[in-house]
Amino acid sequence: MISQTPGEPLPHQAVLYHEIIHALQPYPGGIYVDATLGAGGHAWGILQASHPGGRLLGMDLDPQALDLARQRLAPFGSHVTISQASYTTLSNQLSQLGWEGVNGIVLDLGISSMQVDTAARGFSFAADAPLDMRFDPQNPVSAADLVNHLPEQELANLIYRYGEERRSRQIARAIVTARPVHSTQRLAEIILKAYGAERRKSHIHPATRTFQALRIEVNQELENLQSVLPQAVAALLPRGRLAVISFHSLEDRIVKHYFQHESRDCICPPRQPICTCGHQALIKVLTRSPLRPTEQEIARNPRARSALLRIAEKLPVPSAGGK
Repeated sequence: MISQTPGEPLPHQAVLYHEIIHALQPYPGGIYVDATLGAGGHAWGILQASHPGGRLLGMDLDPQALDLARQRLAPFGSHVTISQASYTTLSNQLSQLGWEGVNGIVLDLGISSMQVDTAARGFSFAADAPLDMRFDPQNPVSAADLVNHLPEQELANLIYRYGEERRSRQIARAIVTARPVHSTQRLAEIILKAYGAERRKSHIHPATRTFQALRIEVNQELENLQSVLPQAVAALLPRGRLAVISFHSLEDRIVKHYFQHESRDCICPPRQPICTCGHQALIKVLTRSPLRPTEQEIARNPRARSALLRIAEKLPVPSAGGK
């Protein structure tokens, strides 16, 4: 078993770490994918549990995170393959490796603590920085592009749809009036003014939902999630498991509905007397309700508070004589 170097600080606290390892049940010689590698926290645990002989593909868009992951996972040598790529390319990545199926996949969605804490990335208004918010620095669209160039109505719709912000119209109008806006704290100030006296009634900072909406749009997070889920299920071997951690209702709703859809044999309308869809269940859902962090984990890592974990298992291929 490969262990962490004594005294070496962990660069990133992997959310729901023990729950992910328990969910995937890695075993020696198994093949796994961490499609949101980050600094390698979950991957390290998976590789350790599948040692000797286990293999893992780690994918991420963030070059800063990948540098940390390479250092952290170096003891596993050729058993780990690291790729700077979006998880939307999962099928292609596995094809290039010649892997016809895997035993487990983890998706830890959203933004990492490292990205939030790196002020220059522009994900947070805690410190002043350029409005960026790109997971991949090569992405041609930044948050500043959206804030300064979207028509007011489109900006309001974006803030409402992805931030679930009831004051989206007031905020969009205030932003357009104040253009150009290029820094995180300037944007936060504009949103505070748009809230007016109502900001005292908000349990979170008034800018939080708007920043979330911009980040989701910049990185196409919901569209990418909808793209990767079918690829992940298709890549799993029978009894292989998919574990997905989400951090807000928009992500969790997509995962929940996809799992429900693909765990049913029939998707015909409920009142239709005879099944005509021919749909067969691909997965079994192992989490009736999402798993949440323990109070102990939240005390260690308050940002884990909103994490939701759903797990599904690939069903065996029906036999020729079966239903």
